[in-house]
Amino acid sequence: MYAVIRTGGKQYRVAPGDVLKIETIAGGPTVEFSDVLAVSGEPGSVTKPAKAKVTAEIVGEGRGDKILVFHFKRKKQYKKLQGHRQNFTEVRIQAIEADGVTYAAK
Repeated sequence: MYAVIRTGGKQYRVAPGDVLKIETIAGGPTVEFSDVLAVSGEPGSVTKPAKAKVTAEIVGEGRGDKILVFHFKRKKQYKKLQGHRQNFTEVRIQAIEADGVTYAAK
C-alpha cells in the first residue's frame, strides 16, 4: 500500500511507517496532506481517489547538508564561493485514508 502526495512543490511516494524529509511546514504534532495524486491499495493497481488524505506526525526539524555554489571566470581573476543549507521537516507517515478505506502503520 502506498500513495503519491504533493507538498512543497515536490511529489513523494509514501507508505505507512515511512520517514521522509520534506520542505519546512508549520503545524502541530500531526500533519494532514490532502493533495493525494494516486493511491495503490493492491499490487499492480494505481488509481486516482475521489477523496483521500495522508496523516503524519512530525519527528523533527533540521537543516540539510551544505551545498557549495562556486562561480569562476577564467582569465579574469574572479572567484566566488557561496554556501546554502536547506531547512527541512522530518515526518513519519501514520495512515493513508482513501475512499473510506484506511491503511495504518503496524
